[in-house]
Amino acid sequence: MDINIVLAEMGKKAKEASRLLACADSAVKNRALLAIASELRSKTAALIEANAKDISAGEANGLSSALIDRLRLTEERIEGMAQGVEDIAKMSDPVGEIISGGRRPNGLQIEKIRVPLGVIGIIYEARPNVTSDAAALCLKSGNAVILKGGKEAINSNKAIADLMRSAIESAGLCKDCIQLVEDTSREAASALMRLNGYLDVLIPRGGKGLIRAVVEQSTVPVIETGAGNCHVYVDKDADLDMAANIIFNAKTSRPSVCNAIETILVHSDIADKALAKIKQRLDEKKVEIRGCEKTQSLLGASVVPASETDYDTEYLDYILACRVVENLDEAIEHITKYSSGHSECIVTENYTAAQEFVQRIDAAAVYINASTRFTDGGEFGYGAEIGISTQKLHARGPMGLYDLTSVKYIIRGNGQIR
Repeated sequence: MDINIVLAEMGKKAKEASRLLACADSAVKNRALLAIASELRSKTAALIEANAKDISAGEANGLSSALIDRLRLTEERIEGMAQGVEDIAKMSDPVGEIISGGRRPNGLQIEKIRVPLGVIGIIYEARPNVTSDAAALCLKSGNAVILKGGKEAINSNKAIADLMRSAIESAGLCKDCIQLVEDTSREAASALMRLNGYLDVLIPRGGKGLIRAVVEQSTVPVIETGAGNCHVYVDKDADLDMAANIIFNAKTSRPSVCNAIETILVHSDIADKALAKIKQRLDEKKVEIRGCEKTQSLLGASVVPASETDYDTEYLDYILACRVVENLDEAIEHITKYSSGHSECIVTENYTAAQEFVQRIDAAAVYINASTRFTDGGEFGYGAEIGISTQKLHARGPMGLYDLTSVKYIIRGNGQIR
């Protein structure tokens, strides 16, 4: 069947489901979320079995080790998914919250309240956990969702979506509050980008290429989530052991995610000692360093000469670009030129330098003496996230429940006319 017809039918079902979900009681939504968490745990073996098919296909197709890591489901990760859904259930329901209000001189009582966006479309790549995270956030915020994952995770995504649809139906909600596009073709993605009249917003979550394609091709309003070309700047007044630990964590704890760093900048005054400590830690994970001439002269032949492209690349792998800079201004200029606006960090004991960095860096999250890996909905207390927005309208940073709502005005009168 024509994919446009298939998606139009999905859109129609989602629109109808969203109207019911928008009016659903918080207790019902929470019951549905807890049912999803329970199913994730009880179906762990089946999910790992489905995921194994995706892993096998990915390895056969030459996916990098970093992408295989993104794709892999383990008992621990599935438990994390279940806990994330439970955390969302525990959070306050944003729908119906009165944001502001007051009485006008003419007697009209005006209230501004939170309401769901409606139907949210999400296009994402090889991250099966996004399927449950996104659906749970949409459900709690009263939105129906149409999910479109990548072909690399299709078996995993189908298994997760099927159990979620069954779980929410058993809790009394329409199963079409959650739908998965099983066609993994580009034509299906393009059709979803043009699903006007059904989708209220489209959110891409993935690499730079996917995000650019959605932003450029979509006729549906888009919330742009960003690729993560993130930096750590090691200032001349940095604690060098702290800097090495932060860089090691931010690069190697999970290099395949968007909040991992891709470039380090080191002040020339402390570059010799700092780079020696940093490299010692990075060698534990065999991280390849691509550096400027100064980096090469300090660390030797193990450093790959860096090109201009290296500073503009989101590696998502055990590769790290490095540049020695003369001062804070040069570090900020570099970050301003190459940053994707995701997460940036300064390591320093100098309060003035830290404050200047925070004020001048234009990014969704700016860190002083902490790993960029904390840019995450769960770590920020949101339970989970729909993505990290690097745009400025209408959401920025980790997008939680409140970012999936809009507003409506309720005006109460007693016969006023204008």
